[in-house]
Amino acid sequence: MTWFAETLYRDVRQSFRVERVLHEGRSRFQDIKVLQTAEFGRMLVLDGICQTTERDEFIYHEMMVHVPLFAHGAARRVLIVGGGDGGILEEVLKHPVERVVLVEIDAEVIAVAREWLAAVCGQAFADPRLALIVGDGARYAAETTERFDVVIVDSSDPIGPAEVLFAGPFYGACRRCLAPGGIMVNQNGVPFLQPEELRNACRQLKPIFPHSGFYVVPVPTYYGGCMALAWAAAHDLASQSPAEIAARAARLALPLRYYNPAVHAAAFALPEYVRRLMA
Repeated sequence: MTWFAETLYRDVRQSFRVERVLHEGRSRFQDIKVLQTAEFGRMLVLDGICQTTERDEFIYHEMMVHVPLFAHGAARRVLIVGGGDGGILEEVLKHPVERVVLVEIDAEVIAVAREWLAAVCGQAFADPRLALIVGDGARYAAETTERFDVVIVDSSDPIGPAEVLFAGPFYGACRRCLAPGGIMVNQNGVPFLQPEELRNACRQLKPIFPHSGFYVVPVPTYYGGCMALAWAAAHDLASQSPAEIAARAARLALPLRYYNPAVHAAAFALPEYVRRLMA
């Protein structure tokens, strides 16, 4: 019997029983594996850390995408930074968007996802609305002349090539390339075990955006309780009318498995320990 032990934290690890290794290699940036696990199906692992699995990817991807897109209400142009597995992209393309730019630094992640993770990305990479750029997402956000209604930062943890995506200059670049009324979201780890990530996001976002905060989502493979997703915008997403969100969702009637308007509203009700970290 083979087990994969994830060692994201110094003093805590979790293990998954592996039935077989489907892919194993190294890009110029990181080690990449795809594992067939007994409980979670296929799992993408980068540098020893689980990124997504077939079984629970819908929870994370739906909340990263549909919360900001329904909060915006009329998004037509979306920028995805990271997201090489295609899960975010697939969810964005369920909306009537006109153009999606996905900037992923590691082309090998995209190639592996297209070959081994069809249950995550589907046919999203073949959609004509997609402009796929292999390159530095932080540089793209700083230099592009395009403006986007929603920016979604789907990065790994702030280690290695993703570290720059958790810094003030990058958040400032994201605000620069947002259109009026635009919204940015990014993942901020599990605050119960990664409290400094959330504290850092608070410090970095508040001077840059008029409004910012967090909403939470429980993703089974991201061990340690609810994951925090940061948001930043010119208006307060946490105080939007639930009826308005419900009306927007009803018009599209998307076939979703986790997100619904009630979950959207409830996600902004933060546990007290998260509120204290923000303070």
